[in-house]
This record gives sequence, structure tokens and C-alpha cells, in this order.
Amino acid sequence: MRIGLVVDSACDLPWEFFERERVEILPITVRIGDAVQADHRDEAQTLAFLESHIAERGASAETIPYTPEQIRDLFLERLVVDYDYVFCMTITGSRSPIFANAQKASYMILNDYKQPRAAAGNNTPFALRVIDTRNLFCAQGILPVEAARMRAAGDEPPRIRTRLEELASQTYGYLVPRDLYYIRNRARAKGDRSVSLFSAAIGTALDIKPVLRGFRGETGPVAKVKGFEPAVEKMFDFAARRVRAGLLTPTVTLCYGGRLDEMRDLPGYTRLRDACADQNVDVFESVMSTTGMVNVGRGAVVVGFAAADHAFD
Repeated sequence: MRIGLVVDSACDLPWEFFERERVEILPITVRIGDAVQADHRDEAQTLAFLESHIAERGASAETIPYTPEQIRDLFLERLVVDYDYVFCMTITGSRSPIFANAQKASYMILNDYKQPRAAAGNNTPFALRVIDTRNLFCAQGILPVEAARMRAAGDEPPRIRTRLEELASQTYGYLVPRDLYYIRNRARAKGDRSVSLFSAAIGTALDIKPVLRGFRGETGPVAKVKGFEPAVEKMFDFAARRVRAGLLTPTVTLCYGGRLDEMRDLPGYTRLRDACADQNVDVFESVMSTTGMVNVGRGAVVVGFAAADHAFD
């Protein structure tokens, strides 16, 4: 059976992974004033956009995901012909309409796929499963990496589906932002009042940085540390301890809102990589998507992994 994999462009994984595993990407368009850019996971394009003056107004940007009709058209034009079963893994539905749009599209696709498949000489059934990863940034990438691994091992769709749905409930994403004012202004632009001006001002004045956690569709702070680099080091060292304690998949994902060399120079990075090497855990590093940087600002660092229930210590 030919199994296809689809993610949206907010999924932070290296381009080499998407290319090698033939992962289809649902683009998200970013509009800042008159400037429009479709995010296709092109790192060079993302960095060029980041370094332009346009990005300074990113907090007021509009992000435009594929509509149900656009998702339907993508599948009917190509994917229902190229594959027999497709897993579409989206950013958490609690923070984006992409999951809901993909679900709506799936009903249209399953009603209309027979004609294009028959025209290609294939009269067998087509199946599609939309899965909410319940996470963001590179933590969203844990599921497609595992799906690709299981597909390569010859696992059948029911087994893959069960495994992905289990992992969606046990995937953790930890993030340290650089600029709390940016986070606050972006949240306000989206109608989210969870970051107040007072807390942003106090945090910035005292150089206090939160460690934020994404888990089961919810996001919130789990620690506060004085200084950006100490906060990142605390996050990296915590991730290294989780790696040594044992993960649910042999995968750690990292993304950074800027050039990766900057992330690799941060304290704690080398210890995390060494822990992964010792435990035979693969590390996937990528520049954060344009969509991600619009939402949390440049210079933010994220680590993702799947693990048993735990508290951040």
C-alpha cells in the first residue's frame, strides 16, 4: 500500500527530511501590510524575510492557511492518485484552523476521489486520516518523523494511525522566547489577552524569561529564569535529562528563529546533543517557519520530544 504524509508549513523539520520522505506541505501565507509570502519551508527565503525591515511589523501580521477547498483540490489533483492512504498531521487545533479545515476537506475528498483515481487507472479505495498533533513548532514534527519511520518499516495504516494518536497525547514542546513585548503585541493582535502589558514590562525590565510548554493542545509557562541564555540552558539540560530517562520515540526536534549556528552556540546545546548521541536518539534541527517567527518573534528556541508524563524541574 502506498502511504502518503502531509503536514502544514508550521511544522518545523529540516527540508531534507521533507524531500527524502516525500512529505507534502500545506503552505501558510503570511501577510504584513502589502508584503505577502507563502511559507513553503524554504529556509533561505525565511531568513531573508526575517532580516528584512518587513519583519519588524510581524506582530501585526495575518497568517492565512489553506482553505478546505484548497486542501480538497490538492488531494484530488495529485495525492489521491499517488497514494492509497494519506496521513495529514496538522498544528494543534487549539491554536489554528488548519485541523478543522483539513477535517472539512477530508469529507469532500472521500466523496470525490473515485473519478480522478479511475482516470489514472486505479479503482481501489482511497483513505485519509487527519490527525491533530496537539502541538506546535518542531514538537509538531515528532509525529511525521515517526510516521515516516513506521512506513519504511512496512507497518500498515491502522497500526500507524494508533501510534500517531497515542504520541499526540505524549508529545511535549518547550519554548524560550527572546522578546516578551513581541509576544504580548502578537497575542493582542490575535485577540489573545493571556500576556498582559504589566507582565511583559516586568519580565523585560528584570530580564525574566519564561519557559513555555506545549502539551495536549495547551500552552503556558512552566518556569521563569533570569536571562535568555540561562533559560535556554535550563530547557536544554532538562531535555537532556528526559533523553537519558528514555523517550517514547528515538527523536528530538529543535528549531530556532534565526540562523542555526546561533542556536548551536547557546549554553546547554552541546550537552543535549551528547545525551542524544549516547542514547541513539536522532536530532532534527531546522530554522523556525515564517509562520512560527511571526507568532513568537525572532530568536525563540524550541525543543520537542515524546515522553512519559513528567513535570518540568
